[in-house]
Amino acid sequence: MKKILGIELGSTRIKAVLTDETAAVIASGSYEWENRLVGGLWSYSLDEVEKGVRTSFSNLSKEYASVFQEELTEVDAIGVSAMMHGYLAFDKNGELLVPFRTWRNTNTEKAADALSELFRFNIPMRWSVSHYYQAILENEPHVKEIGFLTTLAGYVHYKLTGRKVLGIGDASGMFPVKDGGYDSDMLEKFDRLLSEKGISAPFENLLPTVLSAGESGGVLTPAGAKWLEPTGKLKPGCILCPPEGDAGTGMVATCSVTPRTANVSAGTSAFLMAVLEKNLDGFYKEIDVVTTPHGAPVAMVHVNNFTSEITAWTNLFKEVISLGGGEISRGELFDRLYRASLQADADCGGLVGYNFLAGEPIAEVKTGVPLLARTPDGRLNLANFMKMQIYSALGSLAMGCDILAGENVRIDSVCGHGGFFKTPVVGQSAMSAAIGAPVTVMDNAGEGGAWGIALLALFTYLGGGNFEKFLAGIFENTKKTTVCADEREVQSFRAFMEKYKKGLAAEKLAAEVL
Repeated sequence: MKKILGIELGSTRIKAVLTDETAAVIASGSYEWENRLVGGLWSYSLDEVEKGVRTSFSNLSKEYASVFQEELTEVDAIGVSAMMHGYLAFDKNGELLVPFRTWRNTNTEKAADALSELFRFNIPMRWSVSHYYQAILENEPHVKEIGFLTTLAGYVHYKLTGRKVLGIGDASGMFPVKDGGYDSDMLEKFDRLLSEKGISAPFENLLPTVLSAGESGGVLTPAGAKWLEPTGKLKPGCILCPPEGDAGTGMVATCSVTPRTANVSAGTSAFLMAVLEKNLDGFYKEIDVVTTPHGAPVAMVHVNNFTSEITAWTNLFKEVISLGGGEISRGELFDRLYRASLQADADCGGLVGYNFLAGEPIAEVKTGVPLLARTPDGRLNLANFMKMQIYSALGSLAMGCDILAGENVRIDSVCGHGGFFKTPVVGQSAMSAAIGAPVTVMDNAGEGGAWGIALLALFTYLGGGNFEKFLAGIFENTKKTTVCADEREVQSFRAFMEKYKKGLAAEKLAAEVL
């Protein structure tokens, strides 16, 4: 039996899965973590990255030993995935220069706007080049010391292999790509801009080498094996696939890599990835243009805020239940609250809300302040409240999808994954109303990006080839459930969105004054 290891560093959990050569999961392990504010910017410490990766692998190894009655001492291939974008800057000796700046930060607006105008191509605030140029604009002293830049997945891969490489999907969130590498025309423009700021070295020299699905990302070194498994039980030498971002592994884990397919990951944040038939005619601040792990163009609608506000209210309800002496697991409470929303009034009882814990660029909200409002004659009950919370989570995502519709982007099918879909039908139906397409959830979607990067590692282990054919074979017999919103849901969501868009002025004011 072959053993393929996939590791993904998500926003709230680091997960490791081990599969066999048929992509069946045979063991898993995880580690919970949270971002924190460091100097006013969202970050995770690299010490906790190391601890989290080791812990998740250790837990996986214990499960493997329990099932197979033997220690896990070697694997055949490894893949690493993580939250895309952000800023990890190291000096020439590999020392971190400033704390990791995650995708969640919105302090780079000036840089992103300037670069988007320069390239005539949307450069989002969370992209690595935006963070880099913002640091230049603010005259941060560390800029002159930078030896290389990478993403979180690229960093962990570097620790395992010693190689500074990146999968094309993740690379396309550092700097625009074209024809399998970084866009040479845009690099030339950026280098001219940098020279005006006194920086003469080509920017490409700071970036990881771009690789596509199926290519080798290097091998596990002795130092890398010890970094992952400090006791020395894990043997070095196995192959690694190119490291990828969570967007790319989400596409793989949902078999959404062909034109007119899409997937949506819905958790703490959310993003919809629509594989394009052709490049967009215009450029939009709200839409990222990235790629699949094998280089096909993708339009990405990303929102910073999704289920965190629902989670916060669920925790409050759990406290209320405990005051009355009751006990309920958070998972069961989520399920019951989602099901309660099915009894809501068509207009959500006149309730509207905004789930912005952080700034939300699509909605042009710079600072996050969650907000709840209702009309004086509104009907505040649990069903209406929960339906409003679900629709509120979808609001910004729907605004992004409206832009794609204006570009005549066709989406025939959407595959959903993430905690939003754990309760059958409820999340799928609301998401279908927001996107305007049927939403499918697969039985294996719970493995998420860790499983997706394991598939990419398996593809590399098998020598590459036709990526779409490889995935089709993996998913051939997968069980799935598809939901298409009925007309009542569609009309209910449209009415909510009219009120939601009008109320954005109040949300912006609240963010300003509070």
